[in-house]
Amino acid sequence: MSDAPSGCTPSDCTEPRTSVPEAELEALVRGICFKTGPPRRLGVELEWLIHELRMPQLPVTHERLAAAYAAVRTLPLASALTVEPGGQLELSSQPADSLTECIATVSADLAAVRAALAEHGLGLAGIGNDPWHPPRRFLHEPRYDAMEACLDRTGPAGRAMMCTSASVQVCLDAGYEEPGPLGLGRRWWLAHQLGAVLVAAFANSPFAGGEPTGWLSTRQLLWLEIGKGRAGGPSLDTDPRSAWARHVLNAPVMCVRRDSGPWDVPEDLTFRQWVRSGVPRQPTREDLDYHVSTLFPPVRPRGHLELRMIDAQPGEDGWIVPLAVTTALFDDPQAAETAYRAAKPLAERALGLPAPHNPLWIDAARQGLRDPELHEAAIACFLAALEALPRLGAGRAVTDAVAAYLDRYVMRGRCPADDLLDRAHGPLRKDSLA
Repeated sequence: MSDAPSGCTPSDCTEPRTSVPEAELEALVRGICFKTGPPRRLGVELEWLIHELRMPQLPVTHERLAAAYAAVRTLPLASALTVEPGGQLELSSQPADSLTECIATVSADLAAVRAALAEHGLGLAGIGNDPWHPPRRFLHEPRYDAMEACLDRTGPAGRAMMCTSASVQVCLDAGYEEPGPLGLGRRWWLAHQLGAVLVAAFANSPFAGGEPTGWLSTRQLLWLEIGKGRAGGPSLDTDPRSAWARHVLNAPVMCVRRDSGPWDVPEDLTFRQWVRSGVPRQPTREDLDYHVSTLFPPVRPRGHLELRMIDAQPGEDGWIVPLAVTTALFDDPQAAETAYRAAKPLAERALGLPAPHNPLWIDAARQGLRDPELHEAAIACFLAALEALPRLGAGRAVTDAVAAYLDRYVMRGRCPADDLLDRAHGPLRKDSLA
């Protein structure tokens, strides 16, 4: 959602800085990242690859992309529009009071964006990883220069994540403080276990460089290869606030921002070590906010819960199904209880390891719903979501879309990646993105 805390931008870095003691920083993480209360609002963040309408496998030049974005930025959108490092477009909805409101607002914004891009011969591609093009930076700013330098230390996956990946990110309230199907503890646990089911059911990135990778969600493979410190989640063996606060302070610092010139990119420096050493300078509250924005776990608390594990989906309205299903499974008490029962047996396969670096998540990204246990859980969850959606006020168009997805993919143990592989029959053809 567009009002999520995002850390300061480069322009903010000229503000006065005041150092904060370690205990106070940990308390800030615990207090800010989880805001409990009745689950009432939701949002979605949609990332899209931009491609040539006439021949999608051709790269879009920097000049054409810049001109198209200049036109899109003049649109009166309700959602926040941002550009990812590789030129991917992201629309972040405002927090909505209902699923129907969220879908209607974002759909209208997307229609306007598509029309503006079409005038430049460009379109939006809903796919989790660019199937043809190697990573190429569109944005050259200190933040992304530092990010690239940091991620390069673990191999090429970081550049691909920055420049060739796209997702559907569902944002939900953290839930009640009290225990129960909609309580914070249950929702936090469920997000990490059910997340594997969402990865499998919506996998849509089986290619890189025009060839199959052997993974139905190559996008998830990228996150695995970036490393646990940057893209891993916290331990689930304690309460969410303590686990997340510990994870944040023990995570490696991506960069130390400067008011001018290149930013420092320290090596093997956790935020906790930075606080204790005060080198190269003492970190501040703003540095903590920024540090949190450089961590990419599959579930990221930012006041609300940001579920980041779903590949971008095909079609103009394909994003609606994961948004609707996820919302129903978390915000409807009956569906949440069904999802909990379906996910509980799967938790044993995680072996107590954080997502996404555990066997359950790896199997989900590699095999999708070909995995029998994930297939069984997905069927139960989609049926529960379909039953719950009318209780959440969803209209016929939304329930029909979820029912169609259930019949086309979930019941058959398939996902959109299987369609891409079927159409390609080897190297990816130019028409396989449709």
